[in-house]
Amino acid sequence: MSTQSLIESQREGAEVSYGADICKEQSMTLLEGIHLPKGLLPLAAIEEVGYNRATGFVWLKQKKSTTHVFKAIGKTVSYGPEVTAFVEDRRMKRMTGVKSREFLIWVSISDMYIDDPESKRITFKTPAGIGRSFPVSAFQAEEEEEEEEEKPEAKEGDGK
Repeated sequence: MSTQSLIESQREGAEVSYGADICKEQSMTLLEGIHLPKGLLPLAAIEEVGYNRATGFVWLKQKKSTTHVFKAIGKTVSYGPEVTAFVEDRRMKRMTGVKSREFLIWVSISDMYIDDPESKRITFKTPAGIGRSFPVSAFQAEEEEEEEEEKPEAKEGDGK
């Protein structure tokens, strides 16, 4: 089943939001609600977010693929025009649209989870089951950095 047909099959009963600002807010709220770091999906130009609570299916649509470097761990991640996953507490599984650069190749990420909240580590797995763990803080710190960068922009329009 293609990503688009999977999204269409999950639309009935889903909460769907449109527009960059509300979609960014919805993606942050979703991550917070399932106890994953808010910096995991650093997507600025999201056009649509859908969440079917009954099945746990989530989708995010953006105009084009984007690439983000998680500086704290030195990893480059690519997010496709459509990112989908089934979510539950501390876990995103059967993901599509997310790839990590490992040496010279792009590797699909199919699962991300925090098994033990006390360990403060998040694990990412490929469809082949190969996984790597990183500190959760690597994803929270970038979110905090982005918030700091956004503050000066907000002051530009106040005439000072």
